[in-house]
Amino acid sequence: MKNVDESRSPALSKQSAQVQPLHALVDLAIFLSVMFLVREIKFDSLGFWGYSLFKSITTVGVATLLLYFRKQSWKDLGLLKPGSYKKMLVVAVIILLGTLVSIMIFEMFLRDILFTGTDSASKANSFSELEGNIPYFFSIIFFVWIESSLEELQDRGFSLNRFESLFTKVPLSTILAVLMQAAIFGFRHSYDFSPRSITTGLIGLVFGAVYVLTGRNLWPLIIAHIVLNTMSMVERI
Repeated sequence: MKNVDESRSPALSKQSAQVQPLHALVDLAIFLSVMFLVREIKFDSLGFWGYSLFKSITTVGVATLLLYFRKQSWKDLGLLKPGSYKKMLVVAVIILLGTLVSIMIFEMFLRDILFTGTDSASKANSFSELEGNIPYFFSIIFFVWIESSLEELQDRGFSLNRFESLFTKVPLSTILAVLMQAAIFGFRHSYDFSPRSITTGLIGLVFGAVYVLTGRNLWPLIIAHIVLNTMSMVERI
């Protein structure tokens, strides 16, 4: 008997994630409202990563409830055991390479055209404690991995598929969904039009495109996201 994941085609996975456009609109309105409103709740005592986890856990929790009401689960959106671990790792490598290449192209050819300044100081302040602090790195890295996983659930798993359902009667609905989730992913990481919002949006674009092109399994994306964020943390030590 074939592994369940191996027997699923991308089209079948897409179908299992679909809901009615009206339901998708309602779900997105609730989901995005929570995603952005929860940012306004401040818990300084949690620290940067604790607060990030609070926001993501809350948003994923709401998404889980919405899936339950639609008689769906995270499995329908791709949180399935991969049919092939080798393929999973290959896809993760493709995601990482695609991400790095897209960011390099932006940095080399577009950044100076679009922007004359640099990212805001808030980003640097968020990671200032990492510089030269290896014990601190190991104390937060597990939280970084959890946050990376939760972001894939909410952005590629839930957001992309709900946008696809919303645009189901529109030509190129999948492309529109990939672009929308990438734009939101970039915007919510900086809340402005900046080099950081562009690079983060490019990450979302590559991750979303590979997700829909390779069978909609979330695990390669989760692995790639964990590796990418770990590399980013190591860079700042």
